[in-house]
Formats: sequence, C-alpha cells, structure tokens
Amino acid sequence: MATLIAPIQTSAKEDAELVNKAVKGWGYDEKTLIKILGHRNAYQRQQLKQAYEEMFNEDLVKRLESELSGDLEKAVYRWMLDPADRDALIANIAIKKGSPDYHVIIEIACVLSPEELLAVRKAYQIRYKRSLEEEVASNTSGDIRKLLVGLVTAYRYNGDDVDAKLADKEADILHDAIKNKNYTNEEVIRILSTRSRYQLLATFNRYRDEHGHSVSKALSSLRENDFINAMHTTIQCINDHKKYYQKVLRSSMEGFGTDEDALTRVIVTRAEKDLKDIKELYFRKNSVSLDHDVAKDTSGDYEAFLLTLLGKED
Repeated sequence: MATLIAPIQTSAKEDAELVNKAVKGWGYDEKTLIKILGHRNAYQRQQLKQAYEEMFNEDLVKRLESELSGDLEKAVYRWMLDPADRDALIANIAIKKGSPDYHVIIEIACVLSPEELLAVRKAYQIRYKRSLEEEVASNTSGDIRKLLVGLVTAYRYNGDDVDAKLADKEADILHDAIKNKNYTNEEVIRILSTRSRYQLLATFNRYRDEHGHSVSKALSSLRENDFINAMHTTIQCINDHKKYYQKVLRSSMEGFGTDEDALTRVIVTRAEKDLKDIKELYFRKNSVSLDHDVAKDTSGDYEAFLLTLLGKED
C-alpha cells in the first residue's frame, strides 16, 4: 500500500496559484510547497504543472529547481517528474557515476512491470537521445554488461502461468552453474533476464526444495565479486522487492553519514505504490520506525518533505 496521503479531488488552478505565491519574491514558503506537492498523486501533479504553465507561462519544475537547493531540490525534482521520466533520470545518474551503480539499473529492470520498463526505455530515449541499453552497454563491460543489457532489454511475460518441468530443469542449471563456479554462463543470464517473475519464483522454490537452501544462500558461499552481487540483487528484486528496498533504506542510514540519493530514491519512487508495506517490514526487521530513522538522519525542509511522503500528517 501507498504512504502518500492525497485528497480525492483538487483544483489544479488553485494549487498553481498557491505554489506561485509560495515561490514569488525573495525566498520561498516551504510549508506551503511541501503541503501541496507532498499531498498530490502523479495525475494531480501533472495537472498542477500544466495549469501552472498555462497561468504563468513558466515551467513549474524549472522554477522549483531555481528556488530550491540541495537534497530537497533533488527530492522535489524527482517527485514532480512523470514516473517513467523519473526512472529514466535515476537510471542515467546511476550509469554516469564514476563506477556505474548496477544495483539501481537492476531495480528498475526487475521491479517494474514489463510495460513500465518499456515506458522508461522510451522516456530515456526522449530525454537523452540514446537508448537505455546503449548507455548500459557503453558504460559497463564483461559479464556484468551481458546481464544488465539482458535485463533492461527484456520484455518478460507478465502472467502467472508456470511450467513446472521447466522450473525443475532451470533450477538444475542454476545449481550446476553455481556448484561449478560457472555462474557467468549464457544460460544463467538467459534464465534471469527472460523468464517471467512467477516462472523464476517457481525455479527458486524448486532449487530450495531440491537442495535445502536458497539460490541466494548458495551464492553467499562463493567469493564475492561484482557479478555475484549483481546476481544477488537480481534475485532479491524478483523474489521480494519490498524486502530488498527495506535493506536499501536501512543501509542508506547505517553508520556515519547518510546516503541521501538512495534514501530519496526509494521514498520518492515507492510512496505511491507500496511504501507502507516497506515501512511495516522496516519496523519488524529493525524494531524502530522508518519515520524515526529518517527524522534522525535528515533535517530541515528535506526531512519535512520525506516525512510527508511517508504519510506523516500535517
């Protein structure tokens, strides 16, 4: 379930008027901005942007960029984008890092539905004039490249039909590949990048039933490297993406400092989907609420905006 608290009906024109007043003159009215933007769903935000441009002859997102700064600006900017365009932006940031963050690419490829991933690929091409698969291929190499390109170009079957015999066969393929440390072979990449989620779940379950432990546990016995980590992330995102996101959130606030990019990414992208479930899982795993940890690790308007998306009442 979503954490976003949005009214059923809003007036885009009234919202545009209030937002314009909040950003006019010196400084900005952060409480008004957070109250409006943090309580509007994707459709309502799109209507607000359209109304603002028609009324004030100005792009609202660009205006917000010029008024805000730091972590708040990044969070609000991502929140105001169309979801597919937002994921395209997130993918580009991950790809263009000094060392590409393949975990983020895997999230996008494995958590989104086939239709959503296709929309992201289209948005990426419109935004950057290059295809997502081209960018991934150009910025990675070796077996990681094969896996990532396979994942971002796949259009998986989205139904719940399962071939039990195929699950048995491919569970054996995965087991033999891991046992013989031949996990980078094309068959493993083909299975992970093309099979439907339900087919893969059946394969993973068959693996556990046959060998007494999960595929992830088998991988944990191997010497860690980038490809093993990428396989772990792929399997986690397909197997239980909420559990995976809980770990990402926890890691973003563990130890010294905060990984604001990861924290913002998960909250902004899941607030309208299943962040409530992720929050509940976070509490069960860590015996502390996600709201508490976010408040402890962030501050100011950035903190207020994230907590609003997490469902905190005004």
